[in-house]
Amino acid sequence: MNMGRGKCVEMEGEMKSLIKVWVSVLISLCYCYFISSKLPKGMLRFVSLSPVLYQFSILPLQLSSVLPTGVTAFFITFLTNSKLLLFTFHLGPLSSNSISLLHFLSSACFPITQTLKPHTKLKFHPIFLPIKVLLFALLLIPINQKLHPTLLLSLYCTLVYLLLDIIIGLCNILVHAAFRVQLQLPSDEPYLSTSLRDFWGRRWNLIVTHTLRRTVYNPVRSLLSNSLLGPQWALVCGVMATFLVSGLMHELIFYYVTRVAPTWEVTCFFLLHGVCVVAEFGATKLLGRKCRLHWAVTGPITVGFVIATAGWLFFPPLMRSGVDQRFITEFNNVVECVTGIFY
Repeated sequence: MNMGRGKCVEMEGEMKSLIKVWVSVLISLCYCYFISSKLPKGMLRFVSLSPVLYQFSILPLQLSSVLPTGVTAFFITFLTNSKLLLFTFHLGPLSSNSISLLHFLSSACFPITQTLKPHTKLKFHPIFLPIKVLLFALLLIPINQKLHPTLLLSLYCTLVYLLLDIIIGLCNILVHAAFRVQLQLPSDEPYLSTSLRDFWGRRWNLIVTHTLRRTVYNPVRSLLSNSLLGPQWALVCGVMATFLVSGLMHELIFYYVTRVAPTWEVTCFFLLHGVCVVAEFGATKLLGRKCRLHWAVTGPITVGFVIATAGWLFFPPLMRSGVDQRFITEFNNVVECVTGIFY
């Protein structure tokens, strides 16, 4: 009983830290809305935003639990900072002249992207959310068992997919209900990918894809298109720069969660996939559409390659530091504390 009470007290302390972090986020964003937005775009606005960018980069260090730290790093350090960098040049979702404070805060804080097709229906139906939550909880049960490495790796990949869809899907539902805007899906059935370009560009974690396209890929490609490199090499540089930035941001998020010095395996994972995407694009252009393999062949190869390389480079830094087991322990502690309230 005392151990259970101790876990709940620890959770209460983490919750208070989380509230403080997010209150500071809201105050900082109000400053951006009322002060920085009134300044001319460019260097002057960037200078006004630089303290906020720095603050958002260190906020996850005030937390210790795996999920709150990871979510704050993903939402604020990665996505919000990216949106503020676009805001510096009066670009992106925060730069509308008619945007309200509430809309500004939700667009800045949540991993949401308004769809470019306003008349399409929102495919992420609220009924799917509890189903995915239940499936996620059920899949956590066998992790403590001795599983075959391939099965364990597939299980981890499935859990990451479900967790991202649950978190981003919940934000989508809340914002859609509040503002009645059509939002980008969290992902689009990545297990049906027929190529790495299809997986990274059109199916997996579409919010991050959209953000990186606007903050990294488009500027790099635009900058180099008129240079001596030409449009084709500009495209290659844009792709590789995008995967490099994604790798570095994941290294940073992993550091927040593990508090262990980077091993650069995650960066290598994304650079490897960047090289493969470029090679895939070149092969498709060289051979033409007629020489493409059937989706029944390319689909399993694509998904298998993603899972295999994730097991080689993506998950080891987390598993060596015990983050996977910490997350399961923290999840069980939450369940015990919540059930203890009612029983």
